[in-house]
Formats: sequence, C-alpha cells, structure tokens
Amino acid sequence: MPSRRSFLAGLLASGMTAELSWADAGGPSHLSAAMTPGGDYVLVGLRPGGELAFSQPLPGRGHAAVAHPARPEAVAFARRPGTYALVIDCVSGAVLHALAAPAGHHFYGHGAFSADGTLLFTTENHIASGQGRVGVWAREDGYARVGGRPSGGIGPHEMLRLPGRKLLAVANGGILTRPETGREKLNLDIMRPNLTLMTEAGDITEQAALPDGLNRSSLRHIAGFADGSIACGFQWEGDPYDGPALVALYKDGSLRLLDSPEDAVRSLDAYVGSVAALSDGKIAVTSPRGGVVQVFDPTLGFLVQSLQADVCGVAASGGAGLATDGLGGVHHVGERLQRIGQHNLAFDNHLVAI
Repeated sequence: MPSRRSFLAGLLASGMTAELSWADAGGPSHLSAAMTPGGDYVLVGLRPGGELAFSQPLPGRGHAAVAHPARPEAVAFARRPGTYALVIDCVSGAVLHALAAPAGHHFYGHGAFSADGTLLFTTENHIASGQGRVGVWAREDGYARVGGRPSGGIGPHEMLRLPGRKLLAVANGGILTRPETGREKLNLDIMRPNLTLMTEAGDITEQAALPDGLNRSSLRHIAGFADGSIACGFQWEGDPYDGPALVALYKDGSLRLLDSPEDAVRSLDAYVGSVAALSDGKIAVTSPRGGVVQVFDPTLGFLVQSLQADVCGVAASGGAGLATDGLGGVHHVGERLQRIGQHNLAFDNHLVAI
C-alpha cells in the first residue's frame, strides 16, 4: 500500500492539488532555513511541539521564508545580497518555480503574500540608485514578475502583511550595500531608517522614524499585532558604548522605544536578530550575538531575559512563542525559555509562522 506522502506526490504529479493544505505537509506551524551536519541546506517545517514536520533541500544558505496563506507552498529566500528565491511544494519537496531578481536588483531575504495569496511581495535593492524596492510577483501566472514600486527608503529588510489587513509594513534599515562590496555598509554617516506602511497596490500611507540622534539604529525586523501596532527590533551602528534601547512599538503613527535597563540593552550586543509579536500580547526579541531572548510588555517595557547560545529565530506560537537556535534547539518562549525539541540541525536566522 502506498504511503500518504507518495499518494499525495502522485496527486501533485497529476495536477490534482486543489484540496491540498498545510495539513498534508505534516501540519507545520512554522518554517525555518537550516544547515545539516554535512553542510547541506534545507527548509524545514516545525510543529508547535518542536517536532519536524518536513525537511526539503535548498541549493544554498537560506535566510527567511514566507508561507502561502492557504496552500502548502513556501518561498525560500537566499541570504542577502542573494538573487534567487525558490517556491517549494512542502508536500512533495518539488521546486515549483525559481525566482530571479531582475537585472540590477538583489533580494534582501524576506517577502510577504497578499491577503488573498495571489501576489508575492519581495524586498529588494535597486543597485544603481541604492533605493529600496518592493517587487510584485503573480502566483497564478507561475510567479511571473508583474511590477515593482519604491519601498520608501534604503535597505528594506523584513516585510509583513499586517494581520487581517491589506496593508504591508516594510522595515527600511537605511543601510546602503552593493553586491561588489558584499555586506559592507557604505552610508553609516547619513543613514535614515524608517518604518513604511503601504497598501498592496503600493500607495504609501504612513512612515515613522526615530529621532535624528538615533539615525544609526537600523530597523531590520518587525512583527505585527492584530490591532495594527508593530513590534520593531533595531541594530545599532554607532558607538558600541553609547547604544540606545533597541526595541520599539509603532502605534498611532509614531515609534516609541520601550523602556529597558542598561544591562539588558548591553546584553543584546547592539543587535536584535529577530522579533515576534507573541500571542499573549507581549514582544520577544532575540540576539544571537548576545545569546539572549528578551520579553517586553508593550506598555511597561522590559520584563525578563533568558540566556541561550546562538538563539535567533522567534515567532508567535500558541499561548506565547517559539524560538530556535544555531545548535538545533527549539524552545517555548514564556516567562522563561524552555527547550522542547532538539534536532541535528543548525537553524538559521528566522522562524516564520504559517
């Protein structure tokens, strides 16, 4: 008797895929790029309890992925300044489409789907001008490139669709890079990061930034709450001995840094690697450089810190959150960090909720 997976693969081969859902991919709740002990790269699905739902190969190191809102397919992005993204069928493991950044562009490693799942949006750099772009790809046309528009700044990194809305939020990090100089930062003296909100049609509705004296706080990672507020995580590019708080909340048109004691700010080592808007209304941020997970209340500020080497991925899950580290650990994020899974993998930067 054929296995369920081989039966589903047969359906895929015959084109009978209309009824397939994320349950057919093993019921994952989250996605993450990872590396195996042999040095191979994979995209994995994780269940809420920390178990692996699937593992599919990637041709190189991944950064983040984005899950289609209904169908069991994910778009896996190369680490910036990458020029490819792969649409992967998470049931069969087949690469459905290979996306190439347009000539003169590169990807920044993140993307988002439209509310109805028909469009994919990608954060990109227009190399000649240095300006950020948002690429638009049509799923129903085989992920054909159908347009692009300004991101509202330089160095757009993470992008998300606000929960339950047709609004996109873009973290414009403000840092200019070019492929020929790799990840070298070329404009630190004049960088101007911002958070930009735009409609799915590309109309910018709002922009917010920290005060001028904090212009070296590069906004890189964001997470949205159901009420439209946005948790923001920064990376400080100034004097390491003069670093400000690195976690903020966007609400009612403005960015507000959350209170954090000096020792907690230092523990982040000037670097927030990922941020999550937790299911219980709190905010979690990670720092792989500092080896910490911190939890904040949107009103009260810093609450608690847990130590974990090389922790970076974090996302909402169930009543609170889930975090992953480069040592293969999967952790429940609550008042303290609790390991719930251990895998023979090195999880990469981001954990993405489906």
